[in-house]
Amino acid sequence: MSSPARFLDPTTLARISNLELLARTVVDGFISGLHHAPYLGYSVDFAEHRAYMPGDDIRRIDWRVFGRTDRLYVKEFEADTNANFSILFDVSGSMHYGSGSVTKVEYGKYLAACLTYFSRQQRDRVGIVTFDDDIIEYVPASAKHLDVVLHTIDRIEPRQRKGGFEQPLHKLAESVNRRSILVLISDLYEDPDTIMRALSRLRYKGNDVIVFHVLDPAEVDFPFDEAAQFLDIETGERMPVVPEKLRTEYQGHVREHVAVLESRMGKSEIDYCFVQTSQPLDHALFSYLSRRQELSRVR
Repeated sequence: MSSPARFLDPTTLARISNLELLARTVVDGFISGLHHAPYLGYSVDFAEHRAYMPGDDIRRIDWRVFGRTDRLYVKEFEADTNANFSILFDVSGSMHYGSGSVTKVEYGKYLAACLTYFSRQQRDRVGIVTFDDDIIEYVPASAKHLDVVLHTIDRIEPRQRKGGFEQPLHKLAESVNRRSILVLISDLYEDPDTIMRALSRLRYKGNDVIVFHVLDPAEVDFPFDEAAQFLDIETGERMPVVPEKLRTEYQGHVREHVAVLESRMGKSEIDYCFVQTSQPLDHALFSYLSRRQELSRVR
């Protein structure tokens, strides 16, 4: 998988200006990598392929896959696995941060575009909601909305406003009438109680909720050395900080926050995936693919 993995690196992806091309490059490379990995063979079924068996209709053979893998796979079409799929994208001010070449909002955009493109390949109806402390844009899930969703993702810019979960997700819970797969992309800078109240409303209505907790490596490791004024992007407040004195305590708070969220979401049957913006997208995509495989079996 070394070659496809190259195209999953966020720094490399930042050079691709066309979001649909980016998503197609990543998803096709990712699926091709799965085909080459025998220990991930079950994932091929999720990608709506299975190994060719004598007696199968040769018209269903995917010759593009054969050209990449030298293996015969037939296309599977299961109408009852179609689902409503929507991205819930946090565009609050803190998502603007980035210590490297890719900010949290940029990484989130790559991830959102890839998941949307991937889901549409499964013939899901796709949509998106962007929010800070309220809903900003709402594109309802539809089989015809791939271009609209990708265009909406492409235009996302973090707003210089404090985020919030309860109001926008409460509104969304009231408007989603059909059971959906809802994927939240956020840095989750909020009290866990508040986050869980907001997500539990969506889960209570029967939706499958998947959360991608996106942080910059510097927000996890706190590698700063010199005393400086640190700026709160959302409030504009400045605070004098001596990193050496706070680093251990800060790292402990981050680990505790992540552990609490993972534990509480697990108990609420909400899938939680922690990612850093330096990580290739295959970690996030494989987490989502594994969950989708489980959901498709249930449906």
